[in-house]
Amino acid sequence: MRSSITIIFYAALLFVATSCGQNQQAAQQAPPPALVTVTKAVKKSVTGTDEYPSTVVPLNEVEIRPQISGYITNIYVKDGQQVKRGQKLYEIDRSKYAASLQQTKALVQSAEANLARIEKDYERYKRLDEEDAIAKQTLDAAHTEVLNAQAQLTSAKAQMESASTDYSYSVLTAPFDGTVGISQVRLGAQVSPGQPLLNTLSSNDPMAVNFVINEKEIPRFNKLLRAENNPDSLFRIKFSDGSIYPINGTFTTIDRAVGRQSGTINLRVNFPNPDAELIAGMTVNLMVLNQDIGEQVVIPYKSVSEQMGEYFVYIVGAEETVTQKVVELGTVFGNQVVVRSGLQGGETIVVEGIQKLREGAKITTGGAPQQ
Repeated sequence: MRSSITIIFYAALLFVATSCGQNQQAAQQAPPPALVTVTKAVKKSVTGTDEYPSTVVPLNEVEIRPQISGYITNIYVKDGQQVKRGQKLYEIDRSKYAASLQQTKALVQSAEANLARIEKDYERYKRLDEEDAIAKQTLDAAHTEVLNAQAQLTSAKAQMESASTDYSYSVLTAPFDGTVGISQVRLGAQVSPGQPLLNTLSSNDPMAVNFVINEKEIPRFNKLLRAENNPDSLFRIKFSDGSIYPINGTFTTIDRAVGRQSGTINLRVNFPNPDAELIAGMTVNLMVLNQDIGEQVVIPYKSVSEQMGEYFVYIVGAEETVTQKVVELGTVFGNQVVVRSGLQGGETIVVEGIQKLREGAKITTGGAPQQ
């Protein structure tokens, strides 16, 4: 009996010793609390914008090319000059075309005189025919001569019209108000129909800004295009040096179709350009107001992590443990970002030391929370 009690006693001691060893081992294996820096999700008054790379383009632009052959005899504008509609730009040697026009005018006059004479003869023959004083064959021949004379006059007028057109093409004028570029030819240059390019004329005011959006954004911009009451500052321009164009734009156009390969669509905003600050071909950023307007939850951007296309932050909870929280991000302001959903404001979140964390991990903070 005594030996049985002794065995039970030693077994109990062995069990206790084993349990203590396991507990000590587990305690040694548990990671220490991660040292992190935290901050508060706060609410701030913001005005959020989205930026789109854009290109400034003129509403009207045309290449000035010759339509007749000859030599450049006059250049009426300077490089980069602003011109008015109908103003002379270039002149091609007119002497040949002036002579051709005079010749065709003379042909028309001759054809008109010939037709008038034949018509008089025809009228006289008709009166004689009424008195049976001439043969029918003579009257028919006179009628045929009238028709031939009319055809000759029509042909002469067509030649005169063609010569007049060529003569008018010898002086190239501006089809609209705008600015010419640097002339591509000099006095004495020989030109032919379509060649070479003489200059390019672009309209100045207003100017258009073209940009591209993903097809997912089309519903948003459709609403903006149809809305009657939009903020005055909905569309602004930011230049490459960071300065802001002082005049707001007007949203005018969504292209007819989405690109099959790109999945994008072109849009256009018009801007007044009274001081010619916008120049065709400029690359700018178009700033468009978004939904992040007024009181919004704002956090440091570096507190956000991404996994599988989702964004999340670590929220500090009870007993200094952290919980992952999925958030929807909005506008980025410097080193801060708007949180559109997922946070209410006031939560304590981890800013630094995120890479050491996992769901439910213990933390310890280093220093005062960041603001």
